[in-house]
Amino acid sequence: MESRKRKISILGSTGSIGTQALEVIEKLSDKFEVVALACGHNTKLLEEQAKKFRPEYICLSDASAKLEIPGIKTLYGEEGLEEICSNKENDIILVAVSGKIGLKPTLKAIENKIPVALANKETLVMAGDIVMRKAKENNVDIIPVDSEHCAIHQCIKNIAQVEKLIITASGGPFLHKTTGEMQDASISDVLTHPRWNMGRKITVDSATLMNKGLEVIEAHHLFSMDYDKIEVVVHPQSIVHSAIEYKDGSVIAQLGLPSMHIPIQYAITYPERFEGIKSKSFSFAQIARLDFEEPDFNKFPSLKLAYSAGKTGGSAPVCMNAANEEAVYAFLDGKINYCDIYKIVEKMLSGHNAVLSPDIDEIFEIDNEIRVKTREYINCGLVEKV
Repeated sequence: MESRKRKISILGSTGSIGTQALEVIEKLSDKFEVVALACGHNTKLLEEQAKKFRPEYICLSDASAKLEIPGIKTLYGEEGLEEICSNKENDIILVAVSGKIGLKPTLKAIENKIPVALANKETLVMAGDIVMRKAKENNVDIIPVDSEHCAIHQCIKNIAQVEKLIITASGGPFLHKTTGEMQDASISDVLTHPRWNMGRKITVDSATLMNKGLEVIEAHHLFSMDYDKIEVVVHPQSIVHSAIEYKDGSVIAQLGLPSMHIPIQYAITYPERFEGIKSKSFSFAQIARLDFEEPDFNKFPSLKLAYSAGKTGGSAPVCMNAANEEAVYAFLDGKINYCDIYKIVEKMLSGHNAVLSPDIDEIFEIDNEIRVKTREYINCGLVEKV
């Protein structure tokens, strides 16, 4: 008897994670049925995806972007995303949108007891306490898509027996550069990642190691682990995706080629496993060597800043994330230098009075307030005075 196909919706289907997820689904077409696809502004690609996978719904970021496909219902904006996440036909929802827009749809899916494959950092960085509490109350699985958290998820059998989480970092494009060389880094230099092909914003975060800081905060919430027990180690080959150390001293790591197809497939097929796009015999001999080193907090101060914000808790990570996003966008627009990114985030965070237990409305208010302040600070040309 043929098993029922797993029904899935993808929020952010035209982005890097979303497009790779659809490649996985196409490979496993006998196991998946697409319920809905949602995108930001790339309506041309969304139209191609919709005609190929024939979902029930598509969702556009706003009503000004017209797209009508016979037999497919068109939704719009945040309300559309929440409608998708209220559809209990879904067996799983992949949240792969970028930014704070992922938070409310994730909570809506949890409220409707739909498992979430989470590839949106902001959801846990901004509201990790609320999201994980709601997931526990509704007995809903949150399966991480990020390769690091996916690796940890695969390694853990009993979290109570875990002593430490070890998150690996490639080190980005500036691992072997001096501080002076980094000072003069161009946008092209920053976006040239040695291992991963990612979106522009996350690639900048990889260069500053802020992405690892965000991942530390995510890991704290996903696995209920104290910050003092979450370690970052630089591993340039990106073969060991992360590891855990048990109380008895045993260390278990998850290894694989640096391809996002693998963690995406793991997340959307969990707890089952199937042969996938990147399935092939892993050769230790061909890898030849694996290098590890401690991160340089002086060269990459954003990582230290993220630990500090995480330990402060409350709205501090909200402030840090908002300021970092605005600073990164300003860098990509040529308004500031690479090294100004940290200075701006540190400035905003040092002036922020953290709210210890903000609700969702307060989180969005604080996020908006910090973004406005950060943009004003950048546009007034005050960065050099930091």
